[in-house]
Amino acid sequence: MTTRQHKIGSGFGAQSTAAEVLAGIDLSGRLAIVTGGYSGLGLETTRALAAAGARVVVPARRREVAEEAAGGIDGVEVDELDLADQRSVTAFADRFLGTGRAVHLMIGNAGIMAAPETRVGPGWESQFAVNHLGHFALVNRLWPAIREGRGRVVSVSSRGHQLSGIRWDDVHFERGYDKWEAYGQAKTANVLFALHLDSLTRDAGVRAFSLHPGTIRTALGRHMSEDEIAGLSTRIDEGASGSVWKTPEQGAATQVWAATSPQLDGMGGLYCEDCDIAEPAEPGTVLGHGVNAWATDPDQAARLWRLSADLTGVDAFATAG
Repeated sequence: MTTRQHKIGSGFGAQSTAAEVLAGIDLSGRLAIVTGGYSGLGLETTRALAAAGARVVVPARRREVAEEAAGGIDGVEVDELDLADQRSVTAFADRFLGTGRAVHLMIGNAGIMAAPETRVGPGWESQFAVNHLGHFALVNRLWPAIREGRGRVVSVSSRGHQLSGIRWDDVHFERGYDKWEAYGQAKTANVLFALHLDSLTRDAGVRAFSLHPGTIRTALGRHMSEDEIAGLSTRIDEGASGSVWKTPEQGAATQVWAATSPQLDGMGGLYCEDCDIAEPAEPGTVLGHGVNAWATDPDQAARLWRLSADLTGVDAFATAG
């Protein structure tokens, strides 16, 4: 089977920064929404996009923290959004749509990792709910503004997708919980979401991408024990995963590149890493380079879309055929 998942020789790499990939790109008059755009990679993404001229909306669960971190950046506005709460997603989308503005760049950056077993909403597993279902509903509810902007939707995944495909028989881990398998499933969902979204939106001029940002020390690891962090650090330092540590500025680069690079014009539905399109991963790869086959299967992507629409009760494309 042929695949478009092959490097294009972008000229950038693992050490490129968000500012470097934006060099020469003018985002004046463009509006970006960056979930979680007030800490870690999200904050660096917000800074870079705003420096290039974009208006950046940062929806945040901790609004007061977001205001302090990002509210003082020229061109940035902060709003309230809890991705674990579908009512909050609806409220934010309604407020934004009420402004009548178009969305040119939508970056689903917020997420949680290796969280202890937690139930949200009607009993959903929290990592799947926050990382995937929250963003699924947000993009669908914002679709009129995204369609008007004719831009890109970027779903921030991770090499963690290689830890698990979608557990179709027990998506919410009702028969035993494993925090890393749950994280892997959620990150696979991020890739499959972008794959199917692109198939639905390309005719409207909107393209979607997913990506692995890199390995960066951020607050994302707040649920990990000191021993777990030490073990992961040793694995990375010894090169077992093919990873190198990135700065936040380098970690933000791939999502900024996916959202803005003219090198990706005419493309979509692809998984990226190190500011390029990723290659297919070798069978059996765990936390290594490339994208696993279970995350690039269009049939699984369509199945996940149907499941997500049933769970959230929203599908902007339900009448499209």
